[in-house]
Amino acid sequence: MAYSMTAYGKATGSTETKNYIVELKSVNSRFFDCTIKIPTQYGHLEEKIKSYLQSRGISRGKISVYVGIDQTATSENEILLNENYASQYIAALRTLAEKFGLRDDISVMRVASNRDIFSFKSPPEDTEKDWNDILPTIKAATDSFLEMRMSEGENLRRDLCEKTEQVTRLIDFIKEHADDAQEVYRARLEQKLRNTLETLDYPIDTQRILTECALFADKTAIDEELVRLDSHFLAFKQAINSDEAMGRKLDFIFQEVNREVNTIGSKVSDIALTKTVVEIKTMLEKIREQLQNLE
Repeated sequence: MAYSMTAYGKATGSTETKNYIVELKSVNSRFFDCTIKIPTQYGHLEEKIKSYLQSRGISRGKISVYVGIDQTATSENEILLNENYASQYIAALRTLAEKFGLRDDISVMRVASNRDIFSFKSPPEDTEKDWNDILPTIKAATDSFLEMRMSEGENLRRDLCEKTEQVTRLIDFIKEHADDAQEVYRARLEQKLRNTLETLDYPIDTQRILTECALFADKTAIDEELVRLDSHFLAFKQAINSDEAMGRKLDFIFQEVNREVNTIGSKVSDIALTKTVVEIKTMLEKIREQLQNLE
């Protein structure tokens, strides 16, 4: 199955005491790189979230996860008054007013503006409960995220197949004309040698000329490269139709394809074949760019 590394998913959920929002975004990356933004008191859930995403088959991409958790009115958190500190604070304010002749405007709201007189008591950390509470929302966001990855991945798969089909058609053109081009090269080389020897008034050994021309022409043969290309494209068809993550494998396959095409380009001298090699390399560059988006 082809999956894009670019996707987005979002979901909301709630329990009796909390409201949740989970967002997942991803862009291209060679490896699995997951960063999670979550309220500090729930930081113990980070590793569980990463493990869950990997268990869903996400193996590559730079994943950004945002987790918002809001306590509702029935929250188990308690706000406690530090009575001793509050008493000393109020006494200090009154002393300040008396000593400097200030207006005594001490009120509840003014005193409450000093947050140090309050403390907040949270229930004991319960990783399993927190995880079970938020899991449905994470699952829903991941489902949406993977659906988009699959949809975009299928578009990429079709595009890669179309571009690869164009490449194979161009290679078929090379196959059809390679032998003729090699024979033209051999004949041209033979004639050039004869002309050079005649110009130098050097004895012409026809058999030696034919042998040397055949040897040089053999160096321009591209049969082996064409056979290896057939093998690479067979591997491409097997990989593109498999159920496994294929991005890295396809990238390796097209590295090998590009290497064979470069070798062919260095051997052929026929103008039509040289032009075809350039077209193939242009298409391969587009394929390599698309592969960067595939998991």
